Amino acid sequence: MAAPADPRRLCRLVQDGRLCTLREELQAAGHAGCAGPAGDTLLHCAARHGRRDVLAYLVEAWDLDIEAANRDYKRPLHEAASMGHRNCVRYLLGRRAAVDCLKKADWTPLMMACTRRNLEVIRDLVEHGANPLLKNKDGWNSFHIASREGDPLILQYLLAVCPSAWRTESKIGRTPLHTAAMHGCLEAVEVLLQRCQYEPDCRDRCGLTPFMDAVQCGHTDVARLLLKKHKACVSAEDSLGAQAIHRAAVTGQDEAIRFLVSELGVDVDARAGSTHLTALHFAAKEGHVSTVQTLLSLGADINSKDERNRSGGGPPPALGMRRLASWLDDSPLHSQTLSRVSDSLFLPSSGLDDGDEVCVWNP
Repeated sequence: MAAPADPRRLCRLVQDGRLCTLREELQAAGHAGCAGPAGDTLLHCAARHGRRDVLAYLVEAWDLDIEAANRDYKRPLHEAASMGHRNCVRYLLGRRAAVDCLKKADWTPLMMACTRRNLEVIRDLVEHGANPLLKNKDGWNSFHIASREGDPLILQYLLAVCPSAWRTESKIGRTPLHTAAMHGCLEAVEVLLQRCQYEPDCRDRCGLTPFMDAVQCGHTDVARLLLKKHKACVSAEDSLGAQAIHRAAVTGQDEAIRFLVSELGVDVDARAGSTHLTALHFAAKEGHVSTVQTLLSLGADINSKDERNRSGGGPPPALGMRRLASWLDDSPLHSQTLSRVSDSLFLPSSGLDDGDEVCVWNP
């Protein structure tokens, strides 16, 4: 009776492309059906590592199932597409692999190819019938994913073969324009503004606009483009009344704050609609010392109070008296502000608690 093959050794042989040794060991074992710890077959391993000759040998000599799924429901086509191995993708498609098979979370091979910015693989899948309009469990289609990666040629290709691909939203109402803006994909945003008909200041379920996304992530070049080409509203508010300057304070984007105040004339003391807090409150809450410094240098009012006319209450939040005082010791504002820090910079007890969020946002 033949000794059982060691799955790990076989996977290593496949990974290294050692076809002759693999052939000898499989013939000695009498089968090629062993699975790895994640449920991967040798076909999964060959497709993942781009070993087209090994892939063909396993399919043709051992009749391994090209539709076999591992524990994540990935098939060999998912593996080849996600790694950009065009030779393996073309081989599997030539063997009539299901082009729109779904892995866990409803991802298709085309969606996975879009994460790799490999236009040739994307084109092969589409030409074999892949549907760019299918959505995963989060409501993202392939165009949405390509917008996150930001390759303008891929976006233009998908629009050419499926002109309606841009007209999509995730389950939380985010468009590809939101996603491209959040990730700072300037060229992608240019394509989306030229080729698609997104409404100015389109909002997700948290009320965020693409401009807010760009600003809160520090992508001022994208923000400028949205202002110029899309007439974005600088003072738009999210569902909790926070404007772009408040979002930038939460994420500690100092340059974006300077851009808003110095270039666009945004009021540095503008208050969020629901909490009546200023950017200074939000920056202090998050412990962003440099952002507090930036806001004060731009003229933020250290004595600003909430809607109940209170400037403090309870223990100081994340910024901490010691950290702020340490900075103020070296600041020209020291004599004017240190005596009032405990009463002015910390959030009111009726404002946001440590566990609260301005709004949950996702890519």
